[in-house]
Amino acid sequence: MQDVLVIGAGVSGLSCGIRLLEAGYRVRIWARDLPQQTTSGVAAAVWYPYKAYPEDLVVGWSRVTYTELMALRHDPATGILVRTGLEIFPWPVDEPWWGAAVPGYRRIAAHELPAGYVDGYVFDAPVVEMPIYLRYLQQRFEQLGGAIEVRTLSSLAEAVTTSPLVVNCSGLGARELAPDASVFPIRGQVVRVAQVGLSNFVLDDYGPRGIAYIIPRNDDCILGGTAEDGAEELAPDAHTAEAIQARCQALEARLGTAAVLEHKVGLRPGRPTVRVEQQSCANGQAIVHNYGHGGAGITLSWGCADEVVRLVRGVG
Repeated sequence: MQDVLVIGAGVSGLSCGIRLLEAGYRVRIWARDLPQQTTSGVAAAVWYPYKAYPEDLVVGWSRVTYTELMALRHDPATGILVRTGLEIFPWPVDEPWWGAAVPGYRRIAAHELPAGYVDGYVFDAPVVEMPIYLRYLQQRFEQLGGAIEVRTLSSLAEAVTTSPLVVNCSGLGARELAPDASVFPIRGQVVRVAQVGLSNFVLDDYGPRGIAYIIPRNDDCILGGTAEDGAEELAPDAHTAEAIQARCQALEARLGTAAVLEHKVGLRPGRPTVRVEQQSCANGQAIVHNYGHGGAGITLSWGCADEVVRLVRGVG
């Protein structure tokens, strides 16, 4: 049985760890932060391939993850719901590039559109309550025999000296660890509010007031958002929060009565393309990279994990 060391305990690291354990490897995770403290813990998170490239690879990984999340939703311990959602546009649009990843979607009807919007799609997608889901993934990983150690690395070279096979799921940390100068933060700020009877999610990336999304969960709703390339400020900004609430209330009036529960900020790991590839090292050692998922970490998680297992099996 071969040893594999995974770097990172977000949704990508945990998903890879689970798949590698299921494939018969012995797996440890080293992580600066435990799962609940990672960027994954801030995510909204609705299945949607957001700011992840190239599209031809992303659609395949997204399809695999969609199927897996839809199967996992039957277990209440996962915190996965299925919601009907609207993606809306202020101009006419073509068919969605990600359409092949979902079993069905339809063009939006005119009566479903808010004022000022002219086109869009309706589709069902998993909505994942990340605190619950990360706890599920960690327990599943540990029950399969995996172990997580809190450890801060200065480079991947330190990891390679202790394990012949390293899987790099360090997200934004890959800037320093890989090192990879093409990785950049995409700052996302959200407002968590109380549920006010909403069931459908709404995605609006191009509206006249700016980015807005509404993700209803069981007991709360996540309102977004921002996508600020290069910004690294982790403290929530009050003016930004007010603007997010105003944009979302313009789309859904019932949010006007929703009590604010929390303000959160996460730094999505942006990259011109998702990096899922093998890097050979000295003495037959190897690193398999899996990072740069942009705003689609949950959406690509299982598809990329399966690809990581294929690459690990091919080492040597």
